[in-house]
Amino acid sequence: MVRLGASDLHLTTFAPPMVRLNGELTPLDGQPKLDGQVLQRVLYAAITQRQREKFEENLELDFAYAVPGLARFRVNLYRQRNSSGAAFRLIPHEIRALEDLGVPPAVANFAALPRGFVLVTGPTGSGKSTTLASLLDLVNRTRRDHIMTVEDPIEFLHRHQSCVVNQREVGEDTHSFASALKHVLRQDPDVILVGELRDLETIS
Repeated sequence: MVRLGASDLHLTTFAPPMVRLNGELTPLDGQPKLDGQVLQRVLYAAITQRQREKFEENLELDFAYAVPGLARFRVNLYRQRNSSGAAFRLIPHEIRALEDLGVPPAVANFAALPRGFVLVTGPTGSGKSTTLASLLDLVNRTRRDHIMTVEDPIEFLHRHQSCVVNQREVGEDTHSFASALKHVLRQDPDVILVGELRDLETIS
């Protein structure tokens, strides 16, 4: 998948592994159709016992998965027709600069705002996560602040540069977006990134 330059990998029963290349799903050459039991074992090998219990309770699971030296993925596990399936989205190791994303130069101004509320919205695959990561990286390189993120899962990993960056993952480091946001102001943040606004409690 990484070698091919694909953006996504889809694993589901009775179909070969499929990758998204140039916007279209394509079967991986020479790969057989996936057996349900084998696929279940492969997917369970990629998650912790705690994640497995959460998946079996909710029938859905979002998590990040890293292959050292190769790539990092955002993964969604789900149930369909009494079997498991998964969608893997490739997350680049390197955070791209805003000017490389093709966004208007004015977008960089958001990284300099001393206060305010910035929404990054768009359909699936439009580059929301990549744009947010680039903006946060610009803040991290140009300001001396405390950055707090709340994500599910953590996608791009930010190192401390000019800023201190703390990244919290829902289900691992905090119980929920709402719980994290309830306490975040006690953590002396200058910049807060919320990965998703899923419910009214988080939005309010």
